[in-house]
Amino acid sequence: MAPAGTSTGLLFGMGNPLLDISVSLDGATGPNFLQKYGLEANNAILADESHVPMYEEMVQSMDVDYIAGGATQNSIRVAQWLLTIPQSCTYFGCIGDDKFGKTLETKASEDGVKAVYQISDKEATGTCAVICTEGGKNRSLVANLASANLFTKDHVDVDTNWKLVESANVYYIAGFFLTVSPPSIMKVAQHACEKNKIFTMNLSAPFLCQFFKDPMMAALPYVDVLFGNETEAATFAKEQNFGTEDIKEIAKKAAALPKVNKERSRMVVFTQGDQPTIICQDGKVVEYSVIPLSKSEMVDTNGAGDAFVGGFLANLVRGKAVPECVELAKRTAKLIIGRSGCTFPAAIPADIKAAL
Repeated sequence: MAPAGTSTGLLFGMGNPLLDISVSLDGATGPNFLQKYGLEANNAILADESHVPMYEEMVQSMDVDYIAGGATQNSIRVAQWLLTIPQSCTYFGCIGDDKFGKTLETKASEDGVKAVYQISDKEATGTCAVICTEGGKNRSLVANLASANLFTKDHVDVDTNWKLVESANVYYIAGFFLTVSPPSIMKVAQHACEKNKIFTMNLSAPFLCQFFKDPMMAALPYVDVLFGNETEAATFAKEQNFGTEDIKEIAKKAAALPKVNKERSRMVVFTQGDQPTIICQDGKVVEYSVIPLSKSEMVDTNGAGDAFVGGFLANLVRGKAVPECVELAKRTAKLIIGRSGCTFPAAIPADIKAAL
């Protein structure tokens, strides 16, 4: 684990910075809208041509919220909020030279994150449609990567940027970045392995386990901590021919896959919504209960998984034990679910501060 205490730049994230366009749809409106655009209530996909009109419809006819987003960026923002020391976290991603890009830069700065964006004049800043239904219980994500898709390893190779990578002790990359720049992922992963630092990834979405299997499995031998949810775990198991649908067995098999760094065994962390979180390491599975939530406490599940990871990483950077990492993760996810989008108050609530 990373040494106790925090200083600047100890946690590094790299991913797809997106501006979330979020809407909550109640009653039959939600299912009807999802059906119109061929979407599922709980899924994450990349936008294609059929989804282009959806963004305009949301902006023009619905009450939308604009929130700085993107899976990795969400987790890094949450971790930075918890770590409190400015620029404890560094983040790389590509944005457009436009208003939305400037919004993301401003938000990252306000949150204390050292965001060093690659800026493209070829595409607009990426956006993500977030459709919350059933009172926030379900969320469907449709990402239009745009400029986020143009990130290149050249940005990582810049001397000043690479020094920021080298200064970190813990690294986090969501699986979504596998669609963008596998060479960047591999350079960071190999550095972490060579220096015996902690490299973490997230399965992120079922389609990544299916259609981006090659870059995922190229990176996996370097992964010290693998995150995912029950749906992603099931798809991963099917694609890897694990021959089981038991999530505990899936966690064991994923943890036992080949690993380059033999200094530590791989830890697998699978969340299951309101069911216990499964953690496997060294062939042993431990279940951690989830904090129960009433329907009135559930405002928006978008970002709950990202917040869980952010909380987990914040205590991992501090060198805390796994149970303490999980406890902070649980409390942080609960807070985010009770708010619109992946947002948090200026002051850390007492219950979360007690888990730090």
